[in-house]
Amino acid sequence: MNEERKNLSGKEMLDIRTDLSPESLSQAFLDNLYYAQGRIPAIATRNDLYMALAYTVRDRLLARWIAGLERHSKYEIENDIKVVCYFSAEYLPGPHLGNNLINLGILSEVRQAVEQLGYNLDEIIGQEEEPGLGNGGLGRLASCFMDSLSTIGVPAIGYGIRYEFGIFDQEIRDGWQVEITDKWLKLGNPWEMQRPDLSLEVKLGGHTEHYRDEQGRLRVRWLPAGVVKGIPYDTPIPGFLCDTCNTLRLWKAEAVESFDFEDFNVGNYYAAVEEKIKSETITKVLYPNDEPAVGKKLRLIQEYFFVSCSLQDMMRLSTMLGDPAEFFDKRFAAQLNDTHPAIAVAELMRLLVDEHDVGWESAWNITRNTFGYTNHTLLPEALEKWPVEIFGQILPRHLEIIYEINRRFLDRVREAFPGDEERVTRMSLIDESGGRYVRMAHLACLGSQAVNGVAELHSKLLTREVLKDFHEMFPDKFHNVTNGVTPRRWMVLVNPRLSTLISESIGDGWIRNLEELRRLESFSEDAGFRKEWRRVKRDNKSDLAAFIAKRTGITVSPDSLFDIQVKRLHEYKRQHLNALHIITLYARLKRKPASDCVPRTFIFGGKAAPGYAMAKLIIKLITSVAGVVNNDPDVNGRLKVVFLPDFNVKNSQYVYPAADLSEQISLAGKEASGTGNMKFSMNGALTIGTLDGANVEIREEVGDDNFFLFGLKADEVHDLKRLGYNPRAYYLTSPALKEAVDLIASGHFSGGDKGLFAPLVDSLLQRDDYLLLADYQSFINCQDRVSAAFHDEESWTRISILNVARMGKFSSDRSIREYCDKIWKVKPV
Repeated sequence: MNEERKNLSGKEMLDIRTDLSPESLSQAFLDNLYYAQGRIPAIATRNDLYMALAYTVRDRLLARWIAGLERHSKYEIENDIKVVCYFSAEYLPGPHLGNNLINLGILSEVRQAVEQLGYNLDEIIGQEEEPGLGNGGLGRLASCFMDSLSTIGVPAIGYGIRYEFGIFDQEIRDGWQVEITDKWLKLGNPWEMQRPDLSLEVKLGGHTEHYRDEQGRLRVRWLPAGVVKGIPYDTPIPGFLCDTCNTLRLWKAEAVESFDFEDFNVGNYYAAVEEKIKSETITKVLYPNDEPAVGKKLRLIQEYFFVSCSLQDMMRLSTMLGDPAEFFDKRFAAQLNDTHPAIAVAELMRLLVDEHDVGWESAWNITRNTFGYTNHTLLPEALEKWPVEIFGQILPRHLEIIYEINRRFLDRVREAFPGDEERVTRMSLIDESGGRYVRMAHLACLGSQAVNGVAELHSKLLTREVLKDFHEMFPDKFHNVTNGVTPRRWMVLVNPRLSTLISESIGDGWIRNLEELRRLESFSEDAGFRKEWRRVKRDNKSDLAAFIAKRTGITVSPDSLFDIQVKRLHEYKRQHLNALHIITLYARLKRKPASDCVPRTFIFGGKAAPGYAMAKLIIKLITSVAGVVNNDPDVNGRLKVVFLPDFNVKNSQYVYPAADLSEQISLAGKEASGTGNMKFSMNGALTIGTLDGANVEIREEVGDDNFFLFGLKADEVHDLKRLGYNPRAYYLTSPALKEAVDLIASGHFSGGDKGLFAPLVDSLLQRDDYLLLADYQSFINCQDRVSAAFHDEESWTRISILNVARMGKFSSDRSIREYCDKIWKVKPV
């Protein structure tokens, strides 16, 4: 190794840590392999190679990060610049290495550096574990936003939780989902930096004491039953080809005293580490099962823990900059990503009033001016509510603060709407209709200066239904900011073939300004370009086919129509409607085996919550249908069904670029936005979907003729339910639907076991909460149009090109600029 290393001067050594040439990168890689991993190339494992390369790239990140912190700190002090603080219980960044290479602009240099040493860059990138910090769209959106905040130059900190085990890894055994511990940290995480010197203490439980201070003012002292310590772990988040590199700061819970020597000495070994075990449980797992009371308590503690750490950290930063507490809202704009961090409203009030001696009215104004609240759901069951009894046990001071906020607020409601006690009851922060609960969405809405939905339809339904009363009282508070995704990861990284073709045709300015994709429209009429477009898609489909064969053992044809639905399993997302279509096509082929049929490969992916029995049964239905359809000689390979296990950011790089058809088939009025729909369209898939979430705006952008629309509209769904929906009537009047449902009920897909899918069949025929049967025939007719369109490959390719060309609106860069203008009132530095 010494022979391989160069004899370098001090100045040259600095270059080895920061220089971007292939020669310096190669040398730095060897240095890190030797000094950080303690390995020589001859005995290095693939993980050693990955860690060495990650440290090499991290050095370059740190140079940018530290320079940016110095520059921003100076600028903030001189110009009173606001820092955006993004509060999210989830982040789903995906593996960092490939994305960082793109944002630093050194992908080709690093490839050259490692290849000249005899290594394969793609294999090294593939070694990185998926960070287990999120579950689905909420966490991925937060990560896209962090990328965009850095790219457009807005100083920001992303606050969240450093989950030790994430949510879970998914395996499919005998067709059923099985949850496996996600040990994503088992080999280390080279991107994070632990900051134990910046630890903070968080109080829990106990009681409060009211007293008067020396000036005779009424004060409150919180006497907690216990205290835990929050340790920050920082990860640099670079922007694309720019100097800004922001911080993702995640908190890990530890015991204030992790080892009791006295207990240990007397032989009480468990008691010696009991506090360590209890404290560290807080950040073990994302979304602990909250069905039992102990799970509810843990989840509330988890949410409060990261919010308290984050606000205390912001207070500390404010003090470092020389700000008084009253300046807090001038320094920070904090965004609550859904209701999980809503307790921040009460915690900031506590910090200001109890810890920093700010008067109530001033503290309330500061709090409201600090926060913005993003709502991500129209489902009532997803709007968090905490039993008052549990809330008071864990956060006694916060419950008092919420009661006082509520008392003052309801007085205002009565003034604004005299005699309307029903409205007062609906708007109260405390739900007293069958038990007493703290309504966290109401707290977030009241304690924020702005509330936004995440798609135009969602924002309208939010103000008409979920938060109607609040909108009527505070109409100027409500906004829409349609979601977006970062093209750096979701095009450049996951689809290099398509990105290269686009850049060769219109230049690479689109990577930073996605609206430039509009210049592709004229290429849709170029036969040579269309041929290249098809070649790219075919190669991507071959990659996915190989991945499917490796993961599942199922062989699929890249020449078939790849029909893909990958998203969290939930009844409102209607994966089982997709299954009914597959069964209908299967039944057609059984009746007429020689009939013409466009070959299709149906690909599913997504996780069901561990306690969600119906979602798990839908997975079992899909895998059971696959077992029959894939092996039926009458089908003869013309239909294939695949459930891809453990769908995540890492393996999505095979999925999005390969899709021909994107299934966005949720019941209209249920999906807030969706971002998978955007990722598919950016990569050239055509969409079949309802007028739900961001589908509405995607259809507006790409054109009605370039989107396969079916199903009831949101107002039609509302009217049908209001008038009395009878799903069995649809079943009895549609022979094809009856045939598909009866095949499931008869045990055809369950080895003759009629009871296996009975709960699903009964649910559809008796309730059908998400109107599958009402939308079935429209869906089938639309799918027949899809098959006809796929026959004409030139026309299909034109539409695919136009879909990509018209996706400029759906960049997360645009979303962040709108947040800056509408919500945060900040400008890029």
